[in-house]
Formats: sequence, structure tokens, C-alpha cells
Amino acid sequence: MKIAIASDHAGYDLKQQVILFLEDAGAKVKDYGCYSKESCDYPDFAHPLAEAVEKGEQDFGVVICSTGNGITMTANHHQGIRAALCWETELAELARQHNNANVLGLPASFIRAKKALEIVHTFFTTDFEAGGRHERRVNKIACR
Repeated sequence: MKIAIASDHAGYDLKQQVILFLEDAGAKVKDYGCYSKESCDYPDFAHPLAEAVEKGEQDFGVVICSTGNGITMTANHHQGIRAALCWETELAELARQHNNANVLGLPASFIRAKKALEIVHTFFTTDFEAGGRHERRVNKIACR
């Protein structure tokens, strides 16, 4: 599985832990930045990540900032992205099952690393419930 990951400075430390976790699980991870704790702007990293997922260069994405809101909102501006901000494992599970989320958003300042890794595990081990009402609804998300 190819997974793109990006953060701003507030999410940098958590991003490093998520990268190790995913690589240990056998994923190929591409880091789209940021590359330090120096103050930066999350859209600079979210847009390239979202474009890579949209084009199929990466299977999924993970985006991380302080609240998770800004970087997830930025990713969601791309028509082929269904980014879900998750702070509990149940949210990650439902985002995959019901919404076929392809980008996971994490709020670095509001969850501990252990919880974040549980959420990441849940997100990447849960399948979309294809067919029926969920697929019909997901097909109506994009504006194109």
C-alpha cells in the first residue's frame, strides 16, 4: 500500500511516529512535508498530497496539523479527496466503511500518539462497504 503523509510544524512530531508505524506495517510512505518544526503553512503540503492521491500515485493519505481542521479542509478542496478528521477509532472505522475516506486527518494537539496510532491502524484495516446506500451517497460527494 502506498500512503502519502503531510503535516505542518504542529503535526511534525506525530507525523514522524505515524511514518514509522506505517512502514513497520509494510506500507510504502511518501512524506510530502513539512520537514521540521519551523513554522509553515499546511496548504503547501496538503495540496501536493491531495493531488497525488487524486491521480492514483498514492493509494491513501494522512494529514496532520494542530487541530486537524485546516489541513483536512485543504485536502477536501480536491474533488477526488474524501478526507475525514478523526480523533476516535470509531470515527476512522465509519469514515472508511460509510464514506470511503481516502485521506485521514489527525489533530496532533488533541490526541496522544498512542491514540493516533490506533486510529491509523483502524483506518487502514477497515474496508469500504461497497454497494447500497453508502456507495450511492459517496458517488454524490464530488461536484463534477
